[in-house]
Amino acid sequence: MPSIRKARRPAKPANAGQGLPTELHAALTAIGGPLDLAGRARVALEQQIVTLELAPGSVWTEADLSRRLGIGRTPVREALQRLEGDYLVEIVPRLGVRITAIDVQQQLLLLELRRVLERLIAVRAARFCTDEERATCIAIAGALETLRDADVLAFLRHHYNIKRYIAECARNPYVAKAIAPVHAMSRRFYYLHHRLVHDLSVAANHHARVVRAIASGDEARAAAESDRLMDYVEELTRATVLKGL
Repeated sequence: MPSIRKARRPAKPANAGQGLPTELHAALTAIGGPLDLAGRARVALEQQIVTLELAPGSVWTEADLSRRLGIGRTPVREALQRLEGDYLVEIVPRLGVRITAIDVQQQLLLLELRRVLERLIAVRAARFCTDEERATCIAIAGALETLRDADVLAFLRHHYNIKRYIAECARNPYVAKAIAPVHAMSRRFYYLHHRLVHDLSVAANHHARVVRAIASGDEARAAAESDRLMDYVEELTRATVLKGL
């Protein structure tokens, strides 16, 4: 995963296959306004957990993580409390913070919930998107369609903001809050296993088709594309079981 410093560099044009266009990235990262220190710590820690820099099962103290991020212990503590709610860390009294393990069976159970929430968000977003949001969705889909296997870090870096944006378009904050930890755990699982299947362009195109369906305002199509995405995700997850991973 790129360092935090690298993540702050302007995004390259999507047609270079390196991520989202700069102006689109700016629009997505503006969701919810500027992040406070705890928010910045949460994003940074999630990135490092998702990309296994903070390895599953490893134990850290608040002081360790504070030094690692260059952010004070109080906002780091707040960030860890949020990440515990996302099932990415476990706060262990008198020991520190343990990064949760990756479990395939747990992931399959999680996908049952994700399927329902993804479909609901897709349908509601198709119904409630403004014209401006539909235009942004089309731009997002176009950017996703340019990604190739080498761009997995760009994909994961932007997946967080894209999913938040689509959830906001659905106009249901409760659903958006419910699916956030599901997406976080799914990103980490995908990062761990994507090298075995070299399927980033396939995954990105599934996401793009959902977003295009949302932009079209066709609720039935949005639901169908969401289900196709989840069929693909579940197939990928089950394949890891067969390979004994």
